[in-house]
Amino acid sequence: MAEARIDAETRTEFGKGAARRTRRAGKIPAVLYGHGTDPQHLSLPELEFKRVVREQGRNAVITLNIGGRPQLALTKTVVTHPIRPYIEHVDLLVIRRGEKVAVEVPVVVVGDAAPGTLVTQELNNIEVEADVSNIPEHVEVSVEGLEVGTQIQAADVPLPEGTTLRADAEVLVINIVAAPTEAQLEGEIDTEGAGVVEEAPQTPAPEPTES
Repeated sequence: MAEARIDAETRTEFGKGAARRTRRAGKIPAVLYGHGTDPQHLSLPELEFKRVVREQGRNAVITLNIGGRPQLALTKTVVTHPIRPYIEHVDLLVIRRGEKVAVEVPVVVVGDAAPGTLVTQELNNIEVEADVSNIPEHVEVSVEGLEVGTQIQAADVPLPEGTTLRADAEVLVINIVAAPTEAQLEGEIDTEGAGVVEEAPQTPAPEPTES
């Protein structure tokens, strides 16, 4: 994984108002912690950080320049606004060269299973341990030609050299099942519509007239 460099500034204001002012200035509020150090409140240039995450993925390794002092960090959490396209907050972990870290990496399914099958992905990310200088962006699982009934567990996922599994070895990642037939799909549609009886509008009985 490539290593990026970003100039970070120390934040002295805190709270929601201060965070909004930081974002209006084109920067992202961040906290750097780990290795027994006191948390540092920083601001990161938004465009540069977004570019790094786009290029490296969720586990971006960054050399932060904090007041002229370099600090190697791992992106741990990126909190985005649920509606608007901006990053609200970032958590960074202090790391050192040569150490291993636990991270979650995406699982990417490649290939085509046997005809008449349906590939269901039960796990989108898998936890592994890797050297900070060689964190995989993702791991690939091939389903090429696999038949109905085949199951791929975490222990079966091929990992790059130097990367070890931290997730439960028996957790299900990929399941190959039989694809539903047209008749089954039509039956489901019929079943969904069955049992619904539309009642005819009731005509009120005429009131009795006095004789």
